[in-house]
Amino acid sequence: MVKSRNLAAACTWLCAAASLLGIAISSSAPANAAAPKAEVIHWWTSGGESSAVKQVAQAFRNAGGVWVDSAIAGGDQSRAVTINRIIGGNPPTAAQFNTSKQFTDVIEQDMLNNVDAVAKAQDWDRILPEPLIDVIKHDGHYYAVPLNIHMQTWIWYSKAAFKKAGIDKEPASMDEFFAALDKLKAAGLIPLAHGGQSWQETVLFSALLANIGGRELYLKAIRDRDQTTILSPAFRDVLLAFKRMKSYVDPGAPGRNWNDATAMVISGKAGFQVMGDWAKGEFTNAGQLPGQHYGCIAGLQPDTPYLMQGDVFVFPRTDKPEAIKAQQLLAQVVSQPALQIAFSKLKGSIPVRLDAQSNELDLCAQKGVAIIKDRTRQVGVTEVYLTPDQNGAMQDILTAYWNMDTRVEKVQRSIARALKY
Repeated sequence: MVKSRNLAAACTWLCAAASLLGIAISSSAPANAAAPKAEVIHWWTSGGESSAVKQVAQAFRNAGGVWVDSAIAGGDQSRAVTINRIIGGNPPTAAQFNTSKQFTDVIEQDMLNNVDAVAKAQDWDRILPEPLIDVIKHDGHYYAVPLNIHMQTWIWYSKAAFKKAGIDKEPASMDEFFAALDKLKAAGLIPLAHGGQSWQETVLFSALLANIGGRELYLKAIRDRDQTTILSPAFRDVLLAFKRMKSYVDPGAPGRNWNDATAMVISGKAGFQVMGDWAKGEFTNAGQLPGQHYGCIAGLQPDTPYLMQGDVFVFPRTDKPEAIKAQQLLAQVVSQPALQIAFSKLKGSIPVRLDAQSNELDLCAQKGVAIIKDRTRQVGVTEVYLTPDQNGAMQDILTAYWNMDTRVEKVQRSIARALKY
């Protein structure tokens, strides 16, 4: 839970800042007709996620608001409900989206209120990571409030599995990574815990592209969609390494959920998993500690890009003064460093604000915070640069390549075509 002194400090700051915006804030949380009321649609429904969003709800109440929770399981379903309600003239006060191009069309259709007042007051242009600014800022206006950063391509490993396989240190290069996988296989363990789902294959491919190709190759291929780069020998090497990873996966992988794959690492049955930092919640729930029971690697090279996404709140367009007050108050609450720390401790993420104090976060999260302070390592996930259609097409190609015997050159041409426009 957020410590009382942090909440008190946050409330003091909010009262001062909100007065500039014409928002009346109470230091207590009485539910009365004058209090700003916010219906919030989100898909944080699992145990850890539910605990995390309660931090936001309580902070909003402490700032004088009334939180109306509309949790909808599944991101696709939640987003669809939000958009349908906006189109139908019955929008929620706020809604969760990922930090990606998921809501670009909503912005272009003029369906959202901006949060420029909050962004200017807090100097977002300076304190937020550039790849995320590029997603939430359009034509000079901010249309979403980022809450956290998730890194998609962490490499998790079991200390018990390492001991059994005779691996005495974590890998610090691709060659060492493959050598460790070979040792795990020789020891009779599953080298790589994997869930055979298309989005998980994209995560694994992204990890290899970032670690083998580095920032330049990754951005040229994914952000710039450069045809020459995608058809190059360097990109071909990444695809071959991706296919090689299949030899380290057990036959039960197809259809497996990511958290079931994480459980294999937790039990020591498997050595590695490549997955986002939300996997930490599974280790925590099992009573395991980073550095003691498991390890976390953000990149195999000192300059491996940190592939970022996260969660944001958007605010559907409305002209109702009471709704606008609630939106502005929620934007202020969500963007506070103390709340972002409290949220991330339960969600497994890190704060999006680079000025947040991270000493309360776990070992892995502190690694992430240290990395993103180096702006050269700040890079978005594929969904930050690609439209949903482009990302989906590439995902289908990668999954087909993973599961079938296809010539790598054909895969390169297919990806090049899919990302050409």
